[in-house]
Amino acid sequence: MERKNVWKTYDSVQENKLEQINAKYKDCLDAGKTERECVSLAVKESEARGYRNLKDVTGPLKAGDKVYAVCMGKSIAMFNIGKQPLENGMNILGAHIDSPRIDIKQNPLYESDEMAFLDTHYYGGIKKYQWVTIPLALHGVIAKKDGTVVNVSIGEKEDDPVFVVTDLLVHLAAQQMEKKASAVIEGEKLDLLFGSRPIAEDASLEEEEKEAVKANVLKILTEYYGMEEEDFVSAELEIVPAGRARDCGIDRSMVLAYGQDDRVCAFTSLFAMLDVEEVDRTSCCILVDKEEIGSVGATGMQSRFFENVVAELVALTGGESELKVRRTLQNSRMLSSDVSAAFDPMFPEAFEKRSTAFFGKGLVFNKFTGSRGKNGSNDANAEYLAKLRNAMDKDDIAYQFAELGKVDVGGGGTIAYIMANYGMEVIDSGVPVLSMHAPWEVTSKADIYEAYKGYMAFLRNI
Repeated sequence: MERKNVWKTYDSVQENKLEQINAKYKDCLDAGKTERECVSLAVKESEARGYRNLKDVTGPLKAGDKVYAVCMGKSIAMFNIGKQPLENGMNILGAHIDSPRIDIKQNPLYESDEMAFLDTHYYGGIKKYQWVTIPLALHGVIAKKDGTVVNVSIGEKEDDPVFVVTDLLVHLAAQQMEKKASAVIEGEKLDLLFGSRPIAEDASLEEEEKEAVKANVLKILTEYYGMEEEDFVSAELEIVPAGRARDCGIDRSMVLAYGQDDRVCAFTSLFAMLDVEEVDRTSCCILVDKEEIGSVGATGMQSRFFENVVAELVALTGGESELKVRRTLQNSRMLSSDVSAAFDPMFPEAFEKRSTAFFGKGLVFNKFTGSRGKNGSNDANAEYLAKLRNAMDKDDIAYQFAELGKVDVGGGGTIAYIMANYGMEVIDSGVPVLSMHAPWEVTSKADIYEAYKGYMAFLRNI
């Protein structure tokens, strides 16, 4: 099926709305570079639109009530209670808010040849060579023994310092450049250059400080964050590209930014959730952590967090039984809102054009993901696809169907198969991305706009 380039269909009113959505989206990318920051942003936005924290709700819930629940500050589930009984099912938008990055280890600070470094471990699937010699920022939290938690964000303001992972100069890199791309930069060489100035000498000291640069770094951390070296043990610090989301292209038709996998789907899902007021079926938006490493842990989709919250909702809407919880989940319908690979003319050999997502052609549906014979895929059923086509066409949404590259070339997965375990209807849908999992990814503003509209159509029409 040939799909139109949706840019050709917009009038001035639609173009203005498109730019408004994309401006808001870029602001959210700048404010949410970690999963914790994304959840904080979602809480702020939802409370401004009348959502209440579920833990503060004591009485029964009725149609029109809006609530949210947070798991460890890194996942959030939002609900807009519909007119139908909850056990008839929900319309769920689910996305992940973690992105590939570099994490700081628990005993990271060391000095080598009068330079201070932070030892690291990369998170998710990255091309390690892409992360060297670019400006990097440090985000996260430091949890202290007294229970206080200090937020950290260094490298985003104009007058902030930035950080870097060094690389070998080309003049001495003959042997390095003979290596495979996967080994050009090794994981243990992704350590962050953190400082090089020794602490000022103190005349009262009997001998010169042995690790004077490290000592100076610790002095600065104490001054700014009240932090001791041992506090690294209970810190979550993430290294991300420094800098804000930018318009891309001479025509400003694209967005260049870090973390668009999967925040381009997470934020458009959030926007849709907040902008759809009255719903027939209860609507839900769940933004989760840990997808990039298998959706594991207490804040990943494989945890019982979502199921427990749904059980609480069932109880607060007049039901108590385990059976009603199971019916609610099984009768739900979901868009697993995750990105797809956009066709790249620089690498056409990786794609099969008839089954590929293209920039400017709208929201992407992936009937299946996985690899090697659809391994690990949800593989949505035909009847559900027909319902989605009808819902999208009803609201004049631009959409396309695709798969992730040629057969046996690679593959990937999402949270779709996890939610499908409840017996609900699920399909992957999202925005096509160029340079996926790179420090800077590219998306089309038109596809972002159509995703936002498509997610609203799903909440209203399915």
